[in-house]
Amino acid sequence: MDTTIMEAVNLMESKQSDKAIALLEDYLPKADDEDKFTIAELFVQWGFLAEATDILEELSQRFPKESEIKIMLSDVYIEQGNDEEAINLLNEVTEDDPDYVQALMQLADLYQAQGLFEVAEQKLLAAKQVEPNETIIDFALGELLFSTGDYQQAITYYEKILPFAKEIANVSINDRLAEAHAASGDYEIALETYQDIDSEDPDTLFKYGFTALHAGRRDIAIKAWEHVIEQDMYYHTAYYQLAKAYEDEEMINEAYDTAKQGIQVDEFNKELYFFAGSMAHQLGNDEESEHWVREAVTLDPDYKEAILFLIELFKQQEKEESIVELITEIHNMGASDPLYEWELARAYNETESYKDALKHYQEAYNSLKHDSDFLKEYGYFLTEEGRIDTAIQIFELYLQQQPLDADIDEYLQRLKETKNT
Repeated sequence: MDTTIMEAVNLMESKQSDKAIALLEDYLPKADDEDKFTIAELFVQWGFLAEATDILEELSQRFPKESEIKIMLSDVYIEQGNDEEAINLLNEVTEDDPDYVQALMQLADLYQAQGLFEVAEQKLLAAKQVEPNETIIDFALGELLFSTGDYQQAITYYEKILPFAKEIANVSINDRLAEAHAASGDYEIALETYQDIDSEDPDTLFKYGFTALHAGRRDIAIKAWEHVIEQDMYYHTAYYQLAKAYEDEEMINEAYDTAKQGIQVDEFNKELYFFAGSMAHQLGNDEESEHWVREAVTLDPDYKEAILFLIELFKQQEKEESIVELITEIHNMGASDPLYEWELARAYNETESYKDALKHYQEAYNSLKHDSDFLKEYGYFLTEEGRIDTAIQIFELYLQQQPLDADIDEYLQRLKETKNT
């Protein structure tokens, strides 16, 4: 390497980047072609892409058959987001060029990034014709097919790699095989593959747990997710899955404890708060249950499942005022749903606030007129309120949906008779 270039490298290593770049730019007019290429490599390495582009474009014009220059320049174009220029340049590399396979693989990457998966596959298959035993091409094909959901084809390529390599580009081939088998629904094979991996990597362990769960081995899933949390206590998603698995095994205390631990490391996870509330309720601790589910609703005022859970909890406790407060509060935060109007009507009815109850039954009716349960309840309410004409209309609508309900048919006839007397 030229002494000037060496001096620039030393300046860069001593954090004097401006001096290093200035030195090389001053030297460029005197440098021979080999040194210019070296300088371009250094500029790329240091992140000075515009400067590297200028040099490489000049060299490419002077040496149009030098594929090494084209490959490096295309890399720089890609880094700069000039994909089309990179594609044009790579397509200039001919079949008899020693860099042809590399050019095809770079083209495949570019087309894949653009969502042109079939074109990307064609480029890789062309590369495979030239180098049929090259594992990196099999890996690229496996990854492409895996990303497009063609798991069975991906498995074929991954299996070709295994005799030669267990890992490529920091990707475990067994891990990919297990994922592909699981995604194909072959959970037993996926489980066996994961068991062969013997990995301490939290991501692998987490996927192992999911596969075990689908294979009907909840016991293995629980152990895998427990191990994930041991390896990485901040692996947020493991807490909910582990807590749910405990619940399915009727280990409610463990499920509750795990949900609370998860909340400590993921304080904005509404599902964990709701789950903790559900577990507290199952354990008979309704005060804690209300606390956790309210936290979930605070995070998401439109969290319908949690809101309806709280409403049912308040009903069991005969706390209709709390239902009114809750729904009023979430209304103020912008959440709305016809079911909330129905529940509000019921709560007002229970507290004998009949005028308010009527208002909310009417509001709910606009969206729930096709819900026969609602219509039946609304009809009875209207009857109690002496609004017989409207009640008759509602019951007639109900019977259009439930024509075999003889009790309501008979009740409706009595209403009509009462009205006519």
